[in-house]
Amino acid sequence: MTKPKIISVGTSLPPYQVAQDAVRHLIAAIFKNTSRDLERLLGVFDNGHVKTRYLSAPLEWYYELRSWSERNEIYIEQAQIMSEKAANIALERAGISASQLDAIVFVSSTGLATPSLDSWLIKRLGISRHAMRLPIWGLGCAGGAAGLNRAADYIRAKPNSHVLLVCVECSSLTFQANDPSRANLVSTSLFADGAAAVVLSDQLEGIEILGGSSTLWDDTEEVMGWEIVNTGLKVLLSKSVPVIVEKHIRQDVTRCLELLGLNLSQILHYVTHPGGEKVMQAFAQALEIEFTQLEDSRIVLEQHGNMSSPTVLFILERLLSKKVSKGEHALLTAMGPGFSAEHVVLRTS
Repeated sequence: MTKPKIISVGTSLPPYQVAQDAVRHLIAAIFKNTSRDLERLLGVFDNGHVKTRYLSAPLEWYYELRSWSERNEIYIEQAQIMSEKAANIALERAGISASQLDAIVFVSSTGLATPSLDSWLIKRLGISRHAMRLPIWGLGCAGGAAGLNRAADYIRAKPNSHVLLVCVECSSLTFQANDPSRANLVSTSLFADGAAAVVLSDQLEGIEILGGSSTLWDDTEEVMGWEIVNTGLKVLLSKSVPVIVEKHIRQDVTRCLELLGLNLSQILHYVTHPGGEKVMQAFAQALEIEFTQLEDSRIVLEQHGNMSSPTVLFILERLLSKKVSKGEHALLTAMGPGFSAEHVVLRTS
């Protein structure tokens, strides 16, 4: 039986590191004359547990309202740089060359390019022109987990394969300098940029992907997503996200595990996308686990913010760096637009 495995993870960040206090100060200056509730809304910068993060443009660039074309130009430039760097790190750690890859899965939701950027990576990295390409757009924060599942699906269908997954986002570029709404301010208190790449194979040693699942909940289209406006991608974000997580996630995770003959008591490691402090608390409460079991998620949120799809892979990188016993189970999970959830069940080897 073919066993897809995660062989290595590589990550990359854009050039501009900023402290949370600096972003808060910028937002206060931009919206000082537009909202009576500004001081109260700015509290999200103090309560979100983000200390620092990395952006694709210098902080002063965000002070002005930018056109979609300006944003997308920076997205393409930085996405190319970060994707190539993360991919090269992952390939080096896996001990294989790009020419050995049979497929590339490319995930992003914060910019547009046609042809998609995986075609650029194929040329830059030296991947075969005959490699299978699967660009995925629109899954947001769930994209990293979904990308792992789709890469594993390819290996099950095509044994003896090596697959490269690349997730890259420039979430900060979606900030709208003319929108003092709660959604814009909350997302700005969390959003950051980054890239991650994963090499998967059934031919090398690594963490086994046992299986996974996807869920799309009814009547939740307005919970999270983008509104496309003249100035780019404008965030849609409901404050009901933690409520949905607390209400639905346990049943959803239990169903995923049962399909694999497992239960929650067998999960020793959690690789959980940190949508924010309240979302992580809701997740821990729903699954009745200690909040300390999400420590890696909290650390990544604190140091890098919410980078959307690559974030869960930054957390996965931390798991791979630890000494864990053979045969332990881990749950990698993320939620995104739809409103949706993507789960990946792993076993250490």
